[in-house]
Amino acid sequence: MLPSNPIPKNEFTPAQILALGYFTVIIIGTILLMLPAATIDNSGLGFIAALFTATSATCVTGLIVVNTGTAFTFFGQLVIMVLIQIGGLGIMTMSTLIAFVIGKKITLKERLILQEDLNQFKISGLVRLVRSVLAFTLVIEGTGALILFLRLIRDYPFFKAIYFAVFHAVSAFNNAGFDLFGNSLEGFTGDIVMNLVMMVLIILGGLGFAVLVQLYNTRDIKKVSLQTKIVLTITLILILFGFFSILGLEYTNEATLGKLPFGEKLLSSLFLSVTTRTAGFNTIPTGELHSSTLFLVIVLMFIGASPGSTGGGIKTTTFGVLLITVWSLVTGKEDIEIFKRQLEKEVVFKALSITMLALGLVVLVTIVLTVSEDMDFLPVFFETVSAFGTVGLSTGVTPNLSSFGRILLTITMFAGRVGPLTLALAFAERKYNGVYHYPKEKIMVG
Repeated sequence: MLPSNPIPKNEFTPAQILALGYFTVIIIGTILLMLPAATIDNSGLGFIAALFTATSATCVTGLIVVNTGTAFTFFGQLVIMVLIQIGGLGIMTMSTLIAFVIGKKITLKERLILQEDLNQFKISGLVRLVRSVLAFTLVIEGTGALILFLRLIRDYPFFKAIYFAVFHAVSAFNNAGFDLFGNSLEGFTGDIVMNLVMMVLIILGGLGFAVLVQLYNTRDIKKVSLQTKIVLTITLILILFGFFSILGLEYTNEATLGKLPFGEKLLSSLFLSVTTRTAGFNTIPTGELHSSTLFLVIVLMFIGASPGSTGGGIKTTTFGVLLITVWSLVTGKEDIEIFKRQLEKEVVFKALSITMLALGLVVLVTIVLTVSEDMDFLPVFFETVSAFGTVGLSTGVTPNLSSFGRILLTITMFAGRVGPLTLALAFAERKYNGVYHYPKEKIMVG
């Protein structure tokens, strides 16, 4: 069988160029964080710690091996914030922005890579979408920063309040999880303004830019695309499911929700449910959660945010397609239908491929880490899924990882940001249409 539209051996595919782009940004970030000017002690980070931090920022994860607020200078924190913004919006989105500024024309090949980065079906309208992405980012982050500033000015000097507000607005909208407070948001457990603003930023960043643009341009919610309907439905279901489950599991846990007033119990449960959608902030100590709650959080982190968003995971639409497929099989339907629309089988195959690739990666890394690190299984499993889902929540074991463990999680974060989806699309670019087909034969499963 011969390949259709073969790719010349001496040319990179859009998926490969995209991965190379993220890798290049990570290396630049690593070098900058190794400079003496990046750290308070004027010694710079070691290579592995710098690589881990740069990867965590670029892949909008939030796992840290040193405290962001106390270990880095303003320069070091600024490098991290810029990496977060580049990683959250996407390499090609930022490249297109630079092209706009210098007046450079966007070529067809650049549009193909941009299509891959934004996870879009077609290349038409991509430049217009990038303009919308940049406008939405500026408005949402700016509004979030303004509200956070009005709250933080009560506790911090004027310029520090501005800086903290901007940094955390960028970190929240890009689902990064980096903070300058030293203990994430545990000092704001009952603060309604901080909690609500951060949750709104996280959710908006996790919906996906195409969804945000369509919601803004469409007055009638019934007329939005199937993609938007599935994203909104699964997002709402996961948030509510996580909220009620966390509230029930942690209600009497004295180390987390047990000692809080009822209103703060509700607020903290809702925040944890939202932040597991690849954001990584926490208002209650993650390491004190019950094992059952940790496992629930692992599941939510693995699913993650939505396609074309600032978040990671296998994505809400992938999870939704799997649910719809199972439901169709159980109910005896031949067609896979939702919202009076039929899904193509290619979508189902892609969803299964992404999920299996992700599961394979998580299982492999977890097994290796349980051998290389002197730690219990659940914290290692939690850390691995957090890295893959680019979440950043941790039970506190990240700084205790060996150099090998840090490198392995660095690879996992990178794979989680550009991996399963990029690999699936890369495979799709190499379709083979045979001139003949083999005979079909059934096997027993289940």
